[in-house]
Amino acid sequence: MIYRKVALIGLGLIAGSMAHAMREAGLAGRITGYARSRETRDVAREIGLCEVCDSMAEAVSDADLIVLAVPVGAMGPVMAEIASHLAPGATVTDVGSVKQSVIDAVAPHIPKGVHFIPGHPLAGTEHSGPRAGFASLFRNRWWLLTPLPDTDPAALDRLERLIAGLGAKTDMMEAAHHDLVLAVTSHAPHLIAYTMVGVADHLRRVSGEEVIQYSAAGFRDFTRIAASDPTMWRDVFLHNKEATLDILGRFTEELFVLQRAIRMGDGQHLHDYFTRTRAIRRGIIEAGQDTEAPDFGRIAGAAAPPPG
Repeated sequence: MIYRKVALIGLGLIAGSMAHAMREAGLAGRITGYARSRETRDVAREIGLCEVCDSMAEAVSDADLIVLAVPVGAMGPVMAEIASHLAPGATVTDVGSVKQSVIDAVAPHIPKGVHFIPGHPLAGTEHSGPRAGFASLFRNRWWLLTPLPDTDPAALDRLERLIAGLGAKTDMMEAAHHDLVLAVTSHAPHLIAYTMVGVADHLRRVSGEEVIQYSAAGFRDFTRIAASDPTMWRDVFLHNKEATLDILGRFTEELFVLQRAIRMGDGQHLHDYFTRTRAIRRGIIEAGQDTEAPDFGRIAGAAAPPPG
């Protein structure tokens, strides 16, 4: 046992998966949780996710680790509400995919004697809610931490041991660098996926159902990404505005170059470009972050669709 009591504020995919994994590995003596929605709390109780509380104050009381697992835009107000109920020596962390704005919103409300260690697990699915969690979500995934200059080394080591117990690997980054890296690897790709699905929806209205009926693997992957929690992603883009706009500008420039190559029939440029970008996929596989054989959205073991 690493923590005597862990309080989960927000009971969606990440918090739910943490609850399952902590219980499975015996990392916490007690796990309490709270969600704003009564329906969410009822579901969490029904599935035995954790000790579900009807107030944040009750959930965090005497907890030695508090995990903020709410949309980025809600982090500050939540922290302000629970601040006076935190025990001295407790650690507060979060799981938001933007770090600088979370630090700006949360840090001013951290009471003296309470440790704040911002974090971000690079794991997830397109599903949300308390039923979506599963214990192996973090296995072999990165969990980025952006400690503040005065972070207590013992508190940081304790949190790292918990993360290792969940199956994840930790790395440290400065908050601004984290936000730029995630704009490249997650935020801009999500926005592009949302845009492509929106274009397809517009085309479907013009041409009927063919776009949906005959979706190929690439578009299916876009729709999987675009099915993610809209509240979470709204907040991500509003709170990582500068880095996301920077990367989208670079993407637009690259797109213009490819448009010109296609228009001019420059097959050599296209081949060279795709060869370079293909190497990125190889690097992801070699880093253990995906498998050699993608499933293109199919469920393992499911029967292949009939020919025709």
